[in-house]
Parts: sequence; C-alpha cells; structure tokens
Amino acid sequence: MQVSSGRYSVRGLSIRPTVVSVLAGSRPLGELGAPLPLNRLVPGGGPWEVELGFGKGRYLLARAAAERGRRFLGIEIAGKYERKLVRRARRRRLDNWLSLRGEALFVLCTVLPAGFADVLHVYFPDPWPKARHHKRRLFDPETLDLVLGLLRPGGRLCFATDFLDYGELVYEILASHPAVSLVRRDEGWPEGPRTNYEAKYVAEGRPILRLEGTVDYDAGHPFPLHPDARAAVLSAVA
Repeated sequence: MQVSSGRYSVRGLSIRPTVVSVLAGSRPLGELGAPLPLNRLVPGGGPWEVELGFGKGRYLLARAAAERGRRFLGIEIAGKYERKLVRRARRRRLDNWLSLRGEALFVLCTVLPAGFADVLHVYFPDPWPKARHHKRRLFDPETLDLVLGLLRPGGRLCFATDFLDYGELVYEILASHPAVSLVRRDEGWPEGPRTNYEAKYVAEGRPILRLEGTVDYDAGHPFPLHPDARAAVLSAVA
C-alpha cells in the first residue's frame, strides 16, 4: 500500500479517505471516531434528515435553509459535488448540516448510529444495471437493514428513480419487508422537482417512479433483516 497526499493506493486503486464537513471546517473521518458524535458536530435538538447521494446538493441545501430547526446529513462520493455543497452552505452561514464525502454503504456500516434519522431521502441512485455490480446497490435485501436502519421507528423514506426496472425491484424489496409500509407517489413532490436530475427528466417528460415509506419496528432492537437476507444468513451458518 502506498500513501500520498492524503490518498491511499492499493494495487493501483486510488482510495480517498472519507471527509466530514460542517460549518466550522472539515476533518478526516478517522479523527472523529465511531459512531460519529453528531450532536457535538451539529448542536441543537432538531430531528435529523439524511440524503444518500446528494449530487450537487440542490435539495439538501434548500431544506437546510428553509428548515433551520431541523438538522441535515448528506453523503456524496463525488468530491467536486460534495465540495460544491460545502462551499454554498458555508457562504450562507448555515449551521444545521453535516456532509460526508465517501462511499455510502461504508459510512452506514461503520460510523452512523442506528435509528437516529427522522427522514431518509434517496433520489436517482446509481442502478448498477450489470449483474456483477448488483451488490453495490443501496437497495438490496442483504443491505436494506443498513439503509433503513438509519430511521427511527415511525421514520419516513422518500425515493425516486428514472430507471424503472430498478425502481420496480426496489418497490418489491421494500414491499416485502414486514417493517415497511409503502406507497407509490403518482404525482410529483408538492414543491416540485427535488434534484437537478429530476428537474431535467420532468422537463423531458421522462417517467419517474417515486416511493414513500414508513418504518415500524421495536425501538429496543436493531432494524430487522429482510426475509431474503435472513434466509441467506441461516443458509450460511447451517
């Protein structure tokens, strides 16, 4: 392994360390420990909303500016987009946000506490259409507990995609989970498109699949596994 300029190289693969940013500054994730001290990084008692893959930050920034009593956490792997959000949020002197530059599933399984979020937003995630890449999807029976486990009991999920085959698969995965109540949203969001992609696709007349869900589980226990994931675990240990 080689290390250069804050970047790790393993067998030719460049891996950038995850970075945590708030109004006061940015720090490598490794300096903060796990789980992240969210209440220290973003003080206040407001409920948390999380956006996975916020792109250029259109929705996250608008929500943080409009709802100053709530707190917002976003994860984005594309450095240029994440840095753009950070610059814009700091110019506005917003203090109710936290950004993580890194890979979402890694962050979910290592440093974010379970059951802390009131709302989870996932808009136009990479569908990873090739079969060999399906395990990278955010919504898979074997990773669903990591994603939805961010939500408190009664927490809400908002999801949208223009990749309709993937959207139908996400619908099936969510609808077959006993802790999830799910509805399709046939119309757009009340305030209009939430992301740049959505605005573009609406203008083009491209169909979009939107879902809204609520989770219900025992607050004293981890978020339950999807039935297919539970079957895989039992098979592996049999």
